[in-house]
Amino acid sequence: MNMVRYGFWFLVFPGFAFSALIGMLASWADRKLAARIQYRQGPPLLQPFWDLRKLLSKEAVIPRSASRSLFLLSPLLGLAGATVAASMLGVAAFWPGKSFVGDLIVLLYFLLFPGLSLMLGGLASRNPIAALGAAREMKLIFSYEPALLAAISVVLVKTRGELSLSNIVSWQALHGPVALSLSGGLALLLALFAVQAKLSAVPFDLAEAETELASGVLIEYSGFLLGIFRLTRMIMLYLMPAFLVILFLGGIGPGPVGILLGLLKFFALLAAFILIRSLSPRLRTDQAIKLFWKGGLGLGLVALALALWGW
Repeated sequence: MNMVRYGFWFLVFPGFAFSALIGMLASWADRKLAARIQYRQGPPLLQPFWDLRKLLSKEAVIPRSASRSLFLLSPLLGLAGATVAASMLGVAAFWPGKSFVGDLIVLLYFLLFPGLSLMLGGLASRNPIAALGAAREMKLIFSYEPALLAAISVVLVKTRGELSLSNIVSWQALHGPVALSLSGGLALLLALFAVQAKLSAVPFDLAEAETELASGVLIEYSGFLLGIFRLTRMIMLYLMPAFLVILFLGGIGPGPVGILLGLLKFFALLAAFILIRSLSPRLRTDQAIKLFWKGGLGLGLVALALALWGW
């Protein structure tokens, strides 16, 4: 039992440290590129670190009417899910022999935690504005998740039902990236917008909507609890582009050249997320639901049909 416990921490803690570091760099790149698009200077390189350090050093205020235990545990739930998912993704990318069949399903399960933590935290605060933000987050989850699963189903069809991330990467090493096919390209396009919603980024930042809901689900969060939510978002900003690189773009290849190409793929997808966020207005809740249930799911079904036909 002790060996299992120590092995778990050996896996998770390095994954957390690495993911937090890369997430802060991704957050800086996000803010810097968005600032340059708007003809601003943007923050210095270490600004995300100092912002996070300031939040984590402050005391959190808990509303008197809040459900105290759920209010405190919700940020930790999201951080735990993102950390375990990042550790699994790192194993699949750098130590493919250590992954297991079905890790894709487990990874998708843990990727639900950050969105659920936002929803539960908003409800636990018992603030009417936070409750409205939580309702929006719930509607958004039920909208983008089917579209994302449709995009991932295209990968499964192309790779003959592989449920191991390492095997998906190996298949692409032999047959080429999934995104280079017609069905794979459409699925990647759909996944880009679904992941944008999963990151709660513009145009899908409905749960917070600072200009409408005064931070929405996070309105009652402050201090280190708010810092945990911010850290989770930074990790997700690294995790989701890396996830799409493995599924659609062949992952990280062997040797220095393979690592360099993998980094270029990662930053290309990160730049795409930043451009969507910087150049798009926020959608209304009904618009986001229609976009995913009509346009997104329809595009996913078309891509799935093309994949079944061998395109």
